[in-house]
Amino acid sequence: MEAGTVTMPTAEVGQEEQSELREITGPAALGGGRKRFLELLVLMSVTDFKKTYFGTMLGYLWSLLRPLMLFGVLLVVFTKILRVGSTIPNYSMFLLINIVLFGFFQEATMNATQSVVAREGIVRKTQFPRLVIPFSATATGLFNLLVNLIAVFGFMLASGLYPRLSWFMLIPVILALTALTAGMSMLLSALYVRRRDTLIIWSVLSMALFYGSAVLIPVEFAGETLQKIMFINPIVPILVQTRVWMIDPNAPTAVELAGGWAHLIPAAVVFIAVCVLGWWYFNREAPRVAEEL
Repeated sequence: MEAGTVTMPTAEVGQEEQSELREITGPAALGGGRKRFLELLVLMSVTDFKKTYFGTMLGYLWSLLRPLMLFGVLLVVFTKILRVGSTIPNYSMFLLINIVLFGFFQEATMNATQSVVAREGIVRKTQFPRLVIPFSATATGLFNLLVNLIAVFGFMLASGLYPRLSWFMLIPVILALTALTAGMSMLLSALYVRRRDTLIIWSVLSMALFYGSAVLIPVEFAGETLQKIMFINPIVPILVQTRVWMIDPNAPTAVELAGGWAHLIPAAVVFIAVCVLGWWYFNREAPRVAEEL
């Protein structure tokens, strides 16, 4: 060995090489503390809300008018043309509350699908918990839902439906629907980063869900075989129980229509699977989102 030559142990060299070659990842789905997460969630939700109605003549009133206009059209079709709704007690309120509840799920998931890509600039340049993005779409939709429900309560009182203790069961209904919406929002927003045709596919699937979730007519109008298929969809028992608790206490419950608690297990499995899969996939993709944009 020549004088003045300095050698470095092989182990140390290997450690340095490993540190240099270590995969560099971006911000994770969560991080930064609960307070920062909530602050960012509120900020993004307010921003989404303002952007949605910016430049429109009626502004926020559109969030109320859109479900009401759809309700008006469908009410005429099913009561005056098809004459189906005339045989269903309080059909108008059944239709209105279903449109509002399903509309929350559909609108929030559609907005969440593009939410990460729409914020490409801040995703590339800023470190923050990525989970805030799809959650802000869900939070904005939830705010719209709560405001729309105030209008629904007004229509219910005007139609002769009076408050009952069972109306408080709307709280778990909203919580369950929000959890399902958040799970689907996480999954779709992460998928859209890699596959831009996700939005087109989901727009078709969500419309199919609209017609297959007993939004327009009660589940009991479908055949027995079709009912079993429909009850795989977790939205169906949610809407069925909403009708019982909010509109008609004499209407058949989800357990009765499904044929027992055991037949509701598939819907529960799908519900849990959507939430878990959405969380897992978004959490896996979050550190690499900026690279994919």
